[in-house]
Amino acid sequence: MDGISTAAASGMRARMESLEMLANNLANVETGGFKADREFFSLYTGSDASADPQTGDVETLPLIQTHWTDLAQGTILNTANPLDFAIDGDGLFAIETRAGVRYTRNGRFRVSAGGVLTTLDGSPVRAQGGGTIQLTPNVPVDVLPDGTIQQSGAAAGRIDISSFNHGELDKAGANYFVPVNSSKSKPGTGTVLQGKLEQSNVGAAESAVRLVAIMRQFEMLQKAMSIGNDLNQKAIQEVARVTT
Repeated sequence: MDGISTAAASGMRARMESLEMLANNLANVETGGFKADREFFSLYTGSDASADPQTGDVETLPLIQTHWTDLAQGTILNTANPLDFAIDGDGLFAIETRAGVRYTRNGRFRVSAGGVLTTLDGSPVRAQGGGTIQLTPNVPVDVLPDGTIQQSGAAAGRIDISSFNHGELDKAGANYFVPVNSSKSKPGTGTVLQGKLEQSNVGAAESAVRLVAIMRQFEMLQKAMSIGNDLNQKAIQEVARVTT
């Protein structure tokens, strides 16, 4: 494959990865506490790449080196639901899932038939120090800024608000995060707000503009590959033709 086609194919692959990531972001614009994914572009140089004899330049190819998650806080929305919680500042809710402890910024909770505070998918909200938070169904709930839950003026438990250093969390699906390489959590410093939910930090307008830009880039690279194929075809049919 010639240099034009190779560079164009590499660029198209990178744009396809960007489109997949951007589509997932847009699909979660309305998902509470969702954090947008971003890409970091880089240049790849093959181990067998040689320098141009005239310019000395070595051929490089564009690629997405890594994905990273934008943990910036989303807008906090009033819901008036006493079982909707948001964290203003640093921290994540610890959740006891079937796969182990997972972390999320989505504080849309409910009380199960057994009186356990859970997420909407039924996973128990973890209490500070471990275990679950047992509540009396149909009794009003008050939440203090440190995550302590009260019913009838008595403390029923305290939500585990955990924090991690940058790069110590990875997405685990279902709007959950999982620690990387068994990273240890530390207490979160954010304030728990009752009757509020943190919205996704995906900017719909910005994402739509990026979507159009990436599609145009993909189309230009596709055209460049077509030009490269045409040049190769001419080289085979005309330049290499032997005149007798």
